[in-house]
Amino acid sequence: MIRCPHGLPAVTEQEPYDSGGAPFPTTYYLTCPHAVSVVARAEAQGGVERWSARLASAPELRTSLERATVQQRQLRWQLAEGRIGPDGGTSLDLGIGGSSNPLQLKCLHAHVAFALARPEYALGTEIVAELDPLFPEDGCCCV
Repeated sequence: MIRCPHGLPAVTEQEPYDSGGAPFPTTYYLTCPHAVSVVARAEAQGGVERWSARLASAPELRTSLERATVQQRQLRWQLAEGRIGPDGGTSLDLGIGGSSNPLQLKCLHAHVAFALARPEYALGTEIVAELDPLFPEDGCCCV
């Protein structure tokens, strides 16, 4: 679990299957209400499309995403501990945010959460840097 600067959970690590066995595509889940709102605004302003275009023209960011996708898949298999669920395990091989095509971004929330949990993820770290401030500076949004 990653905490916000105010000490509350900001990112949680999720099991690849929920209690009923259904796949849960997001391994790292953004939980801070302020951060979720900030990312939602970025998405509403065309952030997914803009970052997808940036990804297409920046080989170093593509490499970062490819590495993070491998980490995501390895982590999901590890967390599954041999369980494959009704999907036969296919969801364990999905990319960040449940993407079947990792080079096609679909959820900035998942990339931000992955970057907060794994700061070496350059693409996510650049997205986070653009979301200034990701966390409220004047106190916790949950208090």
